[in-house]
Amino acid sequence: MTTYITTPIYYVNAQPHLGHAYTTIVADTYARFKRLTGDSVRFQTGTDEHGDKIAEAAASEGVSPKEYVDRISGMFRETWPQLDVEPDNFIRTTDPEHVTTVQNILQQVYDKGDIYFDKYTGLYCTGCERFLTEKELVDGKCPDHQTVPEEITEENYFFKMSRYQKELIDHIKTNSDFITPQRYRNEVLSFLSEPLEDLCISRPTSRLTWGIPLPFDKNFVTYVWFDALINYLTGIGYPHGDNFQKYWGAAEHVIAKDILKPHAIYWPTMILSIGLPLYQKLHVHGYWNVDETKMSKSIGNVIRPAELIDEYGVDSVRYFILREMSFGLDASFSSDAIVTRMNSDLANDIGNLYSRTTAMLVKYCDGVVPEAVAVDDDTVLCDLAATVLQSYRENMGSFQFHRALQAVWELISQANKYIVENEPWALVKDPARQGRLGTVLYNLAETLRLLTLLLQPVMPATCTKMARGLGLDQDSPLVTNLADNGNWGGLVAGTRLEKVEALFPRVAVKNKEQPVNRDKNHKKSSKAGKKQKVTLAEGVIGFDQFQKVQLRVAEIVAAEPVKKSDRLLKLTVKAPEERTIVAGIAKFYRPEELVGMQVLIVANLQPIKLMGVGSQGMVLAAKVEGDEGTRLVLSTVSGSVPPGTPVA
Repeated sequence: MTTYITTPIYYVNAQPHLGHAYTTIVADTYARFKRLTGDSVRFQTGTDEHGDKIAEAAASEGVSPKEYVDRISGMFRETWPQLDVEPDNFIRTTDPEHVTTVQNILQQVYDKGDIYFDKYTGLYCTGCERFLTEKELVDGKCPDHQTVPEEITEENYFFKMSRYQKELIDHIKTNSDFITPQRYRNEVLSFLSEPLEDLCISRPTSRLTWGIPLPFDKNFVTYVWFDALINYLTGIGYPHGDNFQKYWGAAEHVIAKDILKPHAIYWPTMILSIGLPLYQKLHVHGYWNVDETKMSKSIGNVIRPAELIDEYGVDSVRYFILREMSFGLDASFSSDAIVTRMNSDLANDIGNLYSRTTAMLVKYCDGVVPEAVAVDDDTVLCDLAATVLQSYRENMGSFQFHRALQAVWELISQANKYIVENEPWALVKDPARQGRLGTVLYNLAETLRLLTLLLQPVMPATCTKMARGLGLDQDSPLVTNLADNGNWGGLVAGTRLEKVEALFPRVAVKNKEQPVNRDKNHKKSSKAGKKQKVTLAEGVIGFDQFQKVQLRVAEIVAAEPVKKSDRLLKLTVKAPEERTIVAGIAKFYRPEELVGMQVLIVANLQPIKLMGVGSQGMVLAAKVEGDEGTRLVLSTVSGSVPPGTPVA
């Protein structure tokens, strides 16, 4: 099997930021996962270096466009190793090979009759570097750049994009996973329901010289999108290179939602004109906000990858952004959120499991992996590992990284629970139970081996350390080959451990100033409040009792039916940590309409299991009686509220 995964080539009018980092880490993680499964993988990223904005940015700095793009492209190239991103190819649109390929394709499409010359008047957005339709404007402005486009009349060359509209619609409808997640597929089909205009693919040299000259008219340069999108072919040696023959049929593109239209409409119609089969999949993700606010240079909240690494470490950053964002939806970055993940998920959960297990192996087994007793019927970790592996494969393969990690953390949680329940420190004191001790410690060591394997794509540096601690080489098939070593029992008894430092030390939480209540009657009102009674439908409770109930705002990031139940839905919510809640609302809500909804939850209920699914809380709903019977209506909030906000 082969995989060809690409990021967009990033426009060099700005330095790398969190959005660039997320897209590239996603592609790198997917590439690493596919290698784990045995695929031959090609991973490509790069920089887009032509167009109006580049020429303007270079002029503002008093340098030539080539000097400018060399500097900014170098910043992108230097950023990826810092994030443990390892592309097989870094392409630049100023590369001579790319210029040649673009001109060859332009000539081919022109000779076919799919390019023509015409006069055009349209609304041009410099930020988008394209003409916008009236339908795309919001209050007369470009929705992405909040600027009024300029009306331009000029003669240009146009690509007959409309010729391939029906063929593209048929392909999208026939191939349900061509554009994922589903909401973006629907968005593209909605756009294609209207007649498709032809695409302006040139700029006159009287207005712009920084671009690739058209091979059939030197008075024009290529429009940036017709140039940039062809990088996906150039980078694998189109048309005759071995890599093109090997990888194009397996091409998958990862993009942010702001460039959906060029990738889902311009690019496929270009490919059809060239006469090639379409790429396999287009994966579209949402935006990263910062403290619930969209990143903006004018606001000053743009986050640079190097700053994140210095503050939190590379693997903490990689884990956080993959776990925190539900692929396709927007997500919010904050210092509090990443520190919470670092202390809870990384330090407390996997860090604690690794250090406790290896410490016991050293103390009780002289640092050697013991034999498991063959007749021992303890299969709790083995059975769960099989379930987790299946979920992991499915979700990593479908870009649901947060769900894949959630499944892995179920195994981590069970392993920590397994230690408490089996008490190896007690078993070691009983000579008659040394076989049982060996089984328990082997099961824990093998769990660590599987975790090292599964987390390789997400946290490669940490997994190198984990492998070394387990006495395995970082390139050992036991931790790099999921296809052959994903089953239980790979770790060999007798393997000697090595001492390694703690995986994830806890991070100190910065103190925050407590809000000062400036009401001079505060003490009096507080005392009076303790005596108040709150009347509920079920009776009267004291205010002290009510204060113990923790109500929070939660965002539903995933929903699915509970097997063998027509009443229950399994909800994954952020509050702000991620948790599972089972709710009896299946008769009143479809899973797909719940994603993105903000609801109210009781956050401090004792966890329980419903139909075999662990539930950590309760969603609040109104019970409405009507002519059609009783229905449940979820309690929501007015306006967007950060997940985890307490309800007063």
